[in-house]
Amino acid sequence: MQLIETRESEDYIVLAKSLAEEFAQTAVARDAKGGTPKQERDRLRESNLLKLIVPKEYGGLGQTWIVALKITREFAKVDSSIAHIFSYHHLGVVIPHIFGSTEQKERYYSESIRNNWFWCNALNPLDRRTTLISQDNHFRLNGIKSFCSGSQNSDILPITATHTETGELSILVIPTQREGVTIHDDWENMGQRQTDSGSISFDDVLVYPDEILGSRDKPDQPFGTIRSCLTQLNLANIYLGIAQGAFEAALLYTRTTTRPWLTSGVESAVQDPYILQHYGNMWVDLQAAKSLTDQAGELLQAAWEQEWALTAEQRGESALAIATAKVAATRVGLDITNRIFEVMGARATSAQYGFDRYWRNLRTFTLHDPVDYKVRDLGNWALNNELPKPSFYS
Repeated sequence: MQLIETRESEDYIVLAKSLAEEFAQTAVARDAKGGTPKQERDRLRESNLLKLIVPKEYGGLGQTWIVALKITREFAKVDSSIAHIFSYHHLGVVIPHIFGSTEQKERYYSESIRNNWFWCNALNPLDRRTTLISQDNHFRLNGIKSFCSGSQNSDILPITATHTETGELSILVIPTQREGVTIHDDWENMGQRQTDSGSISFDDVLVYPDEILGSRDKPDQPFGTIRSCLTQLNLANIYLGIAQGAFEAALLYTRTTTRPWLTSGVESAVQDPYILQHYGNMWVDLQAAKSLTDQAGELLQAAWEQEWALTAEQRGESALAIATAKVAATRVGLDITNRIFEVMGARATSAQYGFDRYWRNLRTFTLHDPVDYKVRDLGNWALNNELPKPSFYS
């Protein structure tokens, strides 16, 4: 049984690599264009990979977070926008599992498989401009949300909104196409240009009682805060994937195009001692970040499998490993996406190559939340032996 599952996992990773090669052919042009990667989203729908993390009893592929994150990393190597929307789909599809009732978990898993839904991310609990008000036997949603990644061409919106009567931040799930929902084409940032991470307006949108999953303000069990761990490790994998992609792109360019410096005394750039030194340092840094990220993935999967039996200590140990991986991936990634130009040379700055997109994408995405706070948590653990406090926000 274990052998069959391993083969299945390997098959999905091979499929993802094939798709990544396909996406790579248009990545530079699409980055320059921005907007919605409609064709690529359709390919993801057709691939069956949207079902990756859904348990087999609901018709899903029943894969682990380890596999899902490895696939996300493969996409990030060539197109971090695709990695972004693909991975946030998986972070979305498990929201009813984490925050909803057993019935809601079963319903949304089953419906996601039956309809091949593409989930997006409109939670953003830091943006509290959305309100939920009771009206007869249902509710009405009003307001606006920012940073709604993957919203264009999505099927389902998970949202947080403040309940006007209780003041609690409730989690709800509604169809993207419901009347009163307006997705704005206002994402014009320097990086992650094809993530549609702009804003959504809600104008008196009907919400049914069974579409409200619960409150985000009152987690009473460690598993109830597991999504922030998933989010943070997902970010680490995308950052690492971007860095790996930049490194691989630089290798190819150096081998085929870079010229040796006139005083180097060598005939080929691949023999230049300073270029070799840069590549050696980047290689070491990448291996360290990869090892930390893989280790964090193992701990997170173990925590996920505990589900409601997850202890605060297990959750904390996983969060520590994830924070360590994220800090490493951030630092290494920002360094490598900048340093690749040292080993490629001035001609590599030509717009035709689009090498700058690696840094632009990483710099944009690493501002998701301040990495300084992760370093502080790690310092508090190292010095005071205190585990990070569970948080819904990061």
